[in-house]
Amino acid sequence: MDTAFTAEQDEIRRTLRELLAKRSGPDEVKAAVRTTAGYDPQLWAQLSEQLGLPGLALPESYGGVGCGLTELALACEETGRALLPSPLLATAGLVAPLIAALGTPEQQGELLPHIADGSLTCAFAVPGGSLALALGLSGDNASGEWAGGGRAGGVQARPGDAGKWLLYGEAGQVLDGHSAGLLLVAAHTGGFARSRTLLFLVRADAAGLSRTRQTSLDETRSQARIELRDCAAQLLGENDAADVPGALAAVGAGAAALLAAEAVGSAASALDRTVEYVRAREQFGRAIGSFQAVKHRLADLYVRVQAARSAAYYAAWDPSEGGLALAQCLEALRVVTGEAVQLHGGIGFTWEHEAHLYFKRAAADELLFGPVHRLRAHAAERAGLFAVRPAVTV
Repeated sequence: MDTAFTAEQDEIRRTLRELLAKRSGPDEVKAAVRTTAGYDPQLWAQLSEQLGLPGLALPESYGGVGCGLTELALACEETGRALLPSPLLATAGLVAPLIAALGTPEQQGELLPHIADGSLTCAFAVPGGSLALALGLSGDNASGEWAGGGRAGGVQARPGDAGKWLLYGEAGQVLDGHSAGLLLVAAHTGGFARSRTLLFLVRADAAGLSRTRQTSLDETRSQARIELRDCAAQLLGENDAADVPGALAAVGAGAAALLAAEAVGSAASALDRTVEYVRAREQFGRAIGSFQAVKHRLADLYVRVQAARSAAYYAAWDPSEGGLALAQCLEALRVVTGEAVQLHGGIGFTWEHEAHLYFKRAAADELLFGPVHRLRAHAAERAGLFAVRPAVTV
């Protein structure tokens, strides 16, 4: 197997890194997250028009670039390096592949071209803040209890007039939910006797929809609370017999690979900034990076980042390993950013320092998509490591 990147893949990485170095430094990131959208719309338009970023993994027949998960993962690694606030993950990593997997030809033809050109941003709304479980990353999602499970709570769906559906309920911690032009909502329907979870398309201007931006630990990942009060929605797909849990698990594996690549980019950038600082910071008449204890700590961090990068690249090639790769990359990001704060000394402990941008990304990602021990436990269960084996008789 040839593990080297192609010239096209290297060009995607190089072009995106150069652009983000100019347009998405720490000051620009802090300014972007304080806008109404939570990101820089002009930069998003530039990334969409010049690089085709949201359509990178979509077929050319829908206006996409026609690449695959690997190219999108490389792009996410670069956006992770810059902590770029953007709707890329929610739009291209979650909603677009679900529409491609479950949508009718009419829905795909109507929505995917607008997603590919960046004019339509999307958000995936899951009740109860159970995104990792819904995507099958931290447990089995087949029961559908994360969407309400026939009991109170979550989002409930009932048939309306003219083939429409009505949604009632709420969902919190919805990535980019306050600014997205299209919501994909996971809702429970059928009551207790015929309980099932389905996905519904909700337009941003739908009656009965209320969206409130929430204060989040990581400002670079905007979150919102979605309230639906008999909100008109359209069922995603031909009928209600689709294998929604299976589709969510498949998309979740790919999303985990993207998140792993993003975490690696963030960890590598935090390490690079720390190395640059210890080279310049002097104590006792010499750079603190020259002390052996500091060198050893940095060497350990470098090994962690490289191991995590290998896991992320493998997951981009084989998405079935996405959950395990995400666990390793989130752990590496947590350790690296914690050490970065420590090695920056007193200035690193100030909340305004850029090291905290990376530290908050590490903490928030593990809350949203982890925790690490559950990601690993579920991967071990899927691999059959905890299966009871029959006794061997002699």
